[in-house]
Amino acid sequence: MQPPPNGPDTIVLIHGFWVTPRSWEHWIRRYESYGFRVLAPAYPGMDVEVEALNADPSPIEALTLPAIVEHLERIVGALDRAPILMGHSAGGALTQILLDRGYGACGVAINSAPTEGVRTVPLSQVRATFPVLKNPANHHRAVALTPQQWRYAFTNTFSEEESRRLYERYAVPASGRILLDGVLANFQPGPQAAAVDYRNGARAPLLFVSGSEDHLMPPKVQRANLRHYKAATVTELREHRGFAHLLPAQEGWEAIADEALRWALEHTAQPTARSA
Repeated sequence: MQPPPNGPDTIVLIHGFWVTPRSWEHWIRRYESYGFRVLAPAYPGMDVEVEALNADPSPIEALTLPAIVEHLERIVGALDRAPILMGHSAGGALTQILLDRGYGACGVAINSAPTEGVRTVPLSQVRATFPVLKNPANHHRAVALTPQQWRYAFTNTFSEEESRRLYERYAVPASGRILLDGVLANFQPGPQAAAVDYRNGARAPLLFVSGSEDHLMPPKVQRANLRHYKAATVTELREHRGFAHLLPAQEGWEAIADEALRWALEHTAQPTARSA
């Protein structure tokens, strides 16, 4: 697979919560080996190493979802060609928001967090996010997972040793503000920060990718999100047996990365207009 002559030559990989762009390290190398330019932007203030964020999580405490979206809009909007957008977890929701606003030639949302209006909340998701949701005071904090909580939420199909290794390599605290605001969004009047227009016929194609064993964003969440889209624009779902939430780092990720890229290249469409 190579960049098409007149199609997207850049892939933008958007990370989720509790990790940084480092979590895309394998996909970056693979896509670059195919000749693509690959960008993996950090959220505002998080463009430092994992170790630095664990030592001082104040940049995470300051995050807001509108600030993240605006940051990504600037990066994607500055490109000469509309890129392929790929997001994991919260990055999947961000991918949906960007597509809805006219950014990107197409999008892939992997084990995606839901956008506003998707009220499916499986018990495994409640347990995985309970470290944040259990205390309203976490709205003003960056909340870390313990190695045990990380394994349940991210790596439940991994060996204990591998889970701990990836915890030490990837894990950072997450914004309690954004997570709690996301829970409340479905109970507040009017569109909130994670709202999209599910009837937007100008949106570029979107693929949901789901791991069957994901505790944090189970397939039920992806299916519910998919059902909300009502426009005729291509919107599909692929489920992969045996994969947990940290799918981009799980054994066998290569086949899924290639499938996602192949789908994106087959469904590339230029967006109508970018937001001002």
